[in-house]
Amino acid sequence: MTTHHATASDATRGLLAALAVVMFWSGFNIVSRFGATATFTPFDIAALRFGVSGAIALPLYLHFVSPRDWPRHMVLAAVGGLGYGILVYIGFAFAPSAHAGVFVNGGIPFWTILIMAVMTGFRIARPTVIALLLSTAGLLLIGFESLFAANAGANEWIGDLLFLAAALCWAIFGLLMRRWQVKPQFGILGIACFSALAYLPVYLLWLPGNLAAASWGAIALQGGYQGIVAALLAGGFYSYAVQKVGASEASMMLALVPAFTAVGAFLILDEALGLTTIIGIVVVSVGALLGALPPAALARVRGFGRR
Repeated sequence: MTTHHATASDATRGLLAALAVVMFWSGFNIVSRFGATATFTPFDIAALRFGVSGAIALPLYLHFVSPRDWPRHMVLAAVGGLGYGILVYIGFAFAPSAHAGVFVNGGIPFWTILIMAVMTGFRIARPTVIALLLSTAGLLLIGFESLFAANAGANEWIGDLLFLAAALCWAIFGLLMRRWQVKPQFGILGIACFSALAYLPVYLLWLPGNLAAASWGAIALQGGYQGIVAALLAGGFYSYAVQKVGASEASMMLALVPAFTAVGAFLILDEALGLTTIIGIVVVSVGALLGALPPAALARVRGFGRR
């Protein structure tokens, strides 16, 4: 009985952590797109992300983490820090945030489940497949107007491919965190440190930047959101969710990000919600819920439906 309660409690905490990531990332797409279309270059935004998070993390990391754990943290930084961050920021220079919602937040569960399928000989539970199909359909409905607009930019496909590549990096990061059982707080500190140490010298010496032309308010917004919320909080909460509920379940929750973004824009910015978007929100929510529920909970739902 104690084990059952502990497992149920872990699942609840994991899903709540994943829901927190959804909230963090709902603002991430908007803030990143704003920065990429303003005075910043994508490399500026990446520098603010890695610079702020690295400065916060470095003293804590050196104090709490043994050097024997550094090699794995370097690998995690390469995929979950540098790989994901640079690809997604360059992608925002080509494609709008609605595309990121579809290809990043839809791509992460797709890549996660695909990699798990390959590793297990394609033994994937039917509810997981159905959840992925529902979430993908809902995401396409939410992003329909942007994805298939007649006046879409000629180079938006470049951003879409970069978003898919970023999603692959994040999926690998989540699976490695689960496989290696890296403590989320230490893993995120390591990613922040090694990403900063690898990226900032290259940025300062060779990459194009435009920080001098940006206002202090814009720098504070990007540095605070990218370096603290996106890099430290979202990454840490996602790592925690992956270890508590599993990589596929946690990744499926990210499909809710575009839905939360659309609802938030409606409530805060008074942006209209079309019928296609509303249907997409419902479909993606059902898919994400189906994919995120633990197997025991799904069994109870199916048993209730047969009564």
